[in-house]
Amino acid sequence: MVFSDIPFLIYFLPVFMVVYFIVPAKLKTTWILFGSLAFYAFSGPKYIALLLISSVIDFCNGRFMEKFDSKPGIRRIFLVISLVLNLGMLAIFKYGMLFLESAKSLVLLAGATPVGILADIPSIVLPVGISFFTFQTMSYSIDVYNRKVKAEHNFIDYMAFVCLFPQLIAGPIVRYKDVMAELNDKDSLKFNFSRYSDGITRFLRGLFKKVLIANQVGSLWDLALMTDVSSRSVLLSIIGVFAFSLQIYFDFSGYSDMAIGLGMIMGFKFPENFDHPYVSKSATEFWRRWHMTLSSWFRDYVYIPLGGNKKGLLRQCFNILIVWALTGFWHGASWNFLLWGLYYADLLILEKVVLFKKFGKAWGSHIYFIVITFFGWLIFAIDDFKVLVSYFGTLFGRGAGIFVISDFYTLRNYALVLILGIICALPVRTRWNKLYNFNRDTKLAARWIRPAFYLICFVVCIACLVNDSYNPFLYFRF
Repeated sequence: MVFSDIPFLIYFLPVFMVVYFIVPAKLKTTWILFGSLAFYAFSGPKYIALLLISSVIDFCNGRFMEKFDSKPGIRRIFLVISLVLNLGMLAIFKYGMLFLESAKSLVLLAGATPVGILADIPSIVLPVGISFFTFQTMSYSIDVYNRKVKAEHNFIDYMAFVCLFPQLIAGPIVRYKDVMAELNDKDSLKFNFSRYSDGITRFLRGLFKKVLIANQVGSLWDLALMTDVSSRSVLLSIIGVFAFSLQIYFDFSGYSDMAIGLGMIMGFKFPENFDHPYVSKSATEFWRRWHMTLSSWFRDYVYIPLGGNKKGLLRQCFNILIVWALTGFWHGASWNFLLWGLYYADLLILEKVVLFKKFGKAWGSHIYFIVITFFGWLIFAIDDFKVLVSYFGTLFGRGAGIFVISDFYTLRNYALVLILGIICALPVRTRWNKLYNFNRDTKLAARWIRPAFYLICFVVCIACLVNDSYNPFLYFRF
C-alpha cells in the first residue's frame, strides 16, 4: 500500500487520523506504532519480523554502548554488530539473488555446470522499504557510538521512530534526532489547525505530482521504451527520456511531499528531500538538490569518515568513487545501478578537477547538465544492457530516422502534461508566495484560491485513480 492508493486515501488515513487526534497524548506514540505496523503489514506482513529484528538489534546495541561508555573497545564491538547485521540483511534480502544469478552466469560462461544453490536459486522477495529503515537504524547506532545522541530507553518510542509510516518505505530518511524531540514532547503532537492545514496542502501537492503528472508521463516513457527499435525515431527516443526524467522526479518528490505533509499533520518536521533539482547547472549542484536526505546520509556516515576532502585531491576523488558506487548500488539489485553510480562519480570528479575551472558558471552549463542528466536517467531506468545499448543507438539515429509522423500525434496527446511537468519542475511557487503576501486583498483572495485549487486537484486525482490502473511507484522497490 502506498499513499496514492485508494485504500490508503479512503480507509486507512481517515481512520488513523481520527483515532490519532482522539487518543490521549500519552497514548499517541503507541497508536503511531500500531498504525505504522498495520500500514507495513499491507505491503508485506511476513517481513514485519525483519523490521522488528533490525529495530531490536540496534535498540539493544544502543543500550549496551551506553552501559559500556568508558570502554571504547566494547562499544566498538556493539557498533560493528549493528553494522554487520544490518548490512547483512541488505545483502541477503536485497542483493542475494543478484549475486547468486551473477555467479551462476559466470559458471555457465566458464563452461561448467552450476551445482548446489546455484543450480536452483531460491526466490527472495525484496522487503518493502528495507533500504530506508536499515539506514535509519544504522544511523542511530552510529550517532549513539559517536555520542551525538543519547541511547533511547523507551522501546515503544524507539520503534515508533523506526516504523513511523509516513517515511517508512520511501523516506525522507530521517534520523533519531529529527523525530525524538516531538515524540518526547507529547504536547507537540496535539492538534494544531495551522499545522494541520499546511500538512494537508503539502500532502495534496504531492498527490497532484504523483497522480496527475508522474503517472501520465510514465505511460509516455513506457510507450517509447516498448516501441520496436526499428520503429523508434530519434525524436521519440528523446521524448521518452524526457518523460522518464519528469516521471521519476514527480514520482519521488511527490511521495516525499506526501510524507512531509503527513508528518506535519501529526506534529513532526521531516527534512526536505528535493529543491528543484532540474534548475541545476552541474551534477554537483544536482546532487545538492536531489534526494537530499540520502546524499547527506552518505556524506555524514561514509564520505566524512573516509576522510572527505581533508586528505588531498587524490584521496578525495577515491572517496567520491566509493560513495557513489555505494549510492548507485543502494538504489537497486541490478548492475545498471552500480554503473549509474559510477557514471555520476566520474562526472563529479571531472567537474571538481576540470570542468568548473573552465565553464562552471557559463551559459553552456545548462545544456551540459541536460545532456548528462538524460544519459544518466537512461542508465538508471533500463536494467537490461542490450536494451540500454539499443536505446542509446536510437538516440543517435539507429532506428526509424529523425522522426516519423506518429511522433507528432504522440506529442499532441501528451503536450499538456509535458508542459505542466516543466512548469511544476521550476520554482514557480516563489512567485505564488509573493502574490500571497502582496497585500491584504490579494492575500484574502489567495486564501480562497489555494484551498479551492487543492480540493479540485484531490477530486481529479481520485477520479484518475479510480479509472486508471496505471499507478506505479518507482522508489517502492528501493
